[in-house]
Amino acid sequence: MKNVLVTGNQGYIGMIVTDELTRRGYNVIGVDWGIFKNTQFVPVKTRPAKQIYKDIRDISLNDLREIKAVIHLAGIANDPAGDINPEATYEINCKASVRLARLAKAAGVSRFLFSSSCSVYGASEKEYVDEANALDPQTPYAKSKILAEKEIEKMGDNHFLPIFLRNATVFGISPRMRLDLVVQNLLAYGYLYNKIILLSDGTPWRPLIHIKDAARAFCFLIEQPPKAVFNQVFNIGHKDNNVQIKDIAQMAQGILSRAGLEIRNENPSDRRSYKVDFSKIYSLGFEPEFTVADGIMEIYKAFKRVKLKKEDFNSEEYITLKKYEALIRNGKLDPMNFRKL
Repeated sequence: MKNVLVTGNQGYIGMIVTDELTRRGYNVIGVDWGIFKNTQFVPVKTRPAKQIYKDIRDISLNDLREIKAVIHLAGIANDPAGDINPEATYEINCKASVRLARLAKAAGVSRFLFSSSCSVYGASEKEYVDEANALDPQTPYAKSKILAEKEIEKMGDNHFLPIFLRNATVFGISPRMRLDLVVQNLLAYGYLYNKIILLSDGTPWRPLIHIKDAARAFCFLIEQPPKAVFNQVFNIGHKDNNVQIKDIAQMAQGILSRAGLEIRNENPSDRRSYKVDFSKIYSLGFEPEFTVADGIMEIYKAFKRVKLKKEDFNSEEYITLKKYEALIRNGKLDPMNFRKL
């Protein structure tokens, strides 16, 4: 299984997945629509063996020839971006993902790894949610992910093996950096403005995973025996990284000795709060390495190394929502269907 197609390979997670696959001896064929191709927060370590620039809605059967596995990361990447146009989010995250899976199966691809999200659990009163837990998606983004899971699962058979990774919120450094994810967002604001601000009361729980551990999880599941992973859902995260938002803020404050902490409690409408059980993937032998504290120190050192500036924090290159809004404003992205113009 040498040829692996990675959609969204130039994205935040995709860059690190490409590194990890290449390190393990795979040939990576990347598919990306290229809106972040000029973003480089830190140097790019690894390029794919072949790069295709294409909207995932336009992937053809020919693109999948001689591919043994697909890691499908591409899509509308988070809740705020998904809220711009819920219909387009469904079209890209669900319909296009299902279409891609059908094409992959027709092309003889043996494994299809779908990047889903722990956000499908929404607001849960259980102490910990596992893969069998009732789902409560709160946003168009989360709803599109679970609908895609359900449709792709139906395609599984002796020759086509779908695997679903419900990723915790990711943190850590990538060449295509994101400052809109909770760990780096709180740390960056504190680093630049000497104040960490929580819009909520800080009590919601979030599961987290370091970006290198997330990339390792995809590679790990590609290599597992079919009977262990066929049509299986796996929560992807570190058992010690179920933390409250205020915990993240306090850890960031511990690194930023001069930064104050302000809890505003201005966003009571965000009901997302859940702790996640990751024991299923642990039981196969996968163990993440990095804690939130590890990641905060790593990110802090990177901010110092690249000399992070206030204009970076507000840049469309590092905030997904702002990138989409800028493309729409400049007439480069159709707001009706999220196609590049």
